[in-house]
Amino acid sequence: MVELCSLFSGSSGNAALVRAGCANILIDCGSSGSQIEAALRAVGCDPSELSFIFVTHEHIDHIKGVGVMSRRYDLPVYATRGTWQNMISKIGAIKESNIFYIQGGVPFAAKDAVVTPFSTPHDARESVGFTIEHNNSRASVATDLGVMNKTVYESIKHSDTVLLESNHDVEMLMNGPYSYDLKMRIRSSVGHLSNVDSARTCAHLLQEGVKHILLGHLSHDNNLPDKAYDESASALTAQGAHVGSDVTLEVAPRFTPSQIYIE
Repeated sequence: MVELCSLFSGSSGNAALVRAGCANILIDCGSSGSQIEAALRAVGCDPSELSFIFVTHEHIDHIKGVGVMSRRYDLPVYATRGTWQNMISKIGAIKESNIFYIQGGVPFAAKDAVVTPFSTPHDARESVGFTIEHNNSRASVATDLGVMNKTVYESIKHSDTVLLESNHDVEMLMNGPYSYDLKMRIRSSVGHLSNVDSARTCAHLLQEGVKHILLGHLSHDNNLPDKAYDESASALTAQGAHVGSDVTLEVAPRFTPSQIYIE
């Protein structure tokens, strides 16, 4: 059995809890330690029950609380070598015995779960997403994507639950206050996935049998939850799906936990 719950999602901070077998995994820790602790308790997980922290990449909205949580609960932290090199100066001292290096495409064991990191197209050094499997149940976290490429799609397509980026509405972004350079960075192949791209991916994932889609990492300035939801819901409906029965769809809240998805 695998459970997935977004604790925080968006440019203000990102963290997700995955429970797989006897492993309790925190994927990213982009809020303060006290905020993460409160969110964990709100979904029935005492922070002392955590087993690991997995980090997707070194941007501050994904690592803000990594050092605090690792030191406070003696937690192993898993990240690629490139991510470690770029984040270590930002998170403070970590016990050498809690530093673990991973590589995209190379599975590893996390207690009785199997974890497969996959490389992601983002403007970070060796960024990854994660697929976590236990007893034929599978959940994936795929955010901070410039494009939905073959590597990411093949990694997540057989999941029961997917936390998928739906970062921005293109019209809001292009008509908004950001500088031209920043707009182009967001829209680039190493930026963030738009609502349209996310919706297209949702339609494909439906055909693969994905049961639960959680849209995450929405921009505060360039998106609205209703816009993200409606775009993907329309794409799913166009495939003949009944949203809510054939497939569940939710937008991950920015500051509070999402529904807990269990398969």
